[in-house]
Amino acid sequence: MRGLERRRVLVTGGAGGIGMATAARFLEEGSRVAVLDRDEEGLVRVRSDLPELSCCINADVSKAKEVARAFAELDEVLGGLDILINNAGISIRHRFMDITPQEWHEVMAVNLDGVFFVAQEAARRMLEGEGGVILNMSSTNALMGYPFYADYNASKAGVVELTRSMALELAPRVRVNAVCPGFILTPMQEAEYASEMRRAFESKVPLGRLGKPEEVAALFAFLGSDEASYITGQYFVIDGGEIAGGLASEA
Repeated sequence: MRGLERRRVLVTGGAGGIGMATAARFLEEGSRVAVLDRDEEGLVRVRSDLPELSCCINADVSKAKEVARAFAELDEVLGGLDILINNAGISIRHRFMDITPQEWHEVMAVNLDGVFFVAQEAARRMLEGEGGVILNMSSTNALMGYPFYADYNASKAGVVELTRSMALELAPRVRVNAVCPGFILTPMQEAEYASEMRRAFESKVPLGRLGKPEEVAALFAFLGSDEASYITGQYFVIDGGEIAGGLASEA
């Protein structure tokens, strides 16, 4: 991709799954990459697997003070930021009527508050510098109704609207887009999906399989590059055709 060499990149939720695959992809493109995650053991693993990383920062994106501290550390290492992959997120599978206030708050705090806290810190640095790119992680759950994920769905829908608003206010210095994956086989999904669930999900995807983290990472790389210099305020679905015919809403 054009324009990624030596770019300063931060990947939140970078200790595994899509985040780790994205960090690896940007390293392949010649970028200087930092990862942020609250999973201390995961950070040890990603540092071992990707020794070229500029730094690994232990912080919880749902806490504004921790995010501010993390960016101060990032400033020391990278001296600014060109591309943010705002990827950190969680999900809990349960029925709408079983969601507790604490669970609702936890999902919103990570998936929506966290995206806001990190994006604001990143945008401040980009606007003071030479501009940049912010890519927020949303989901096909933001676009279609899915049972058993009401809190997650609501948080990801919020990310799409936050992305659009940011794109309008931060243009022309900062481009802002969202990525909406469908069924991607990450460690988080592997923990949630029984084998019969996985087969059921695969049957809903026209391409007949679940996506790979590396495929989402490739989309992030494109959107962060100069190849996408006229793209902002959009969301990009990567789902194997899953929602093209409304299959996602089937129970």
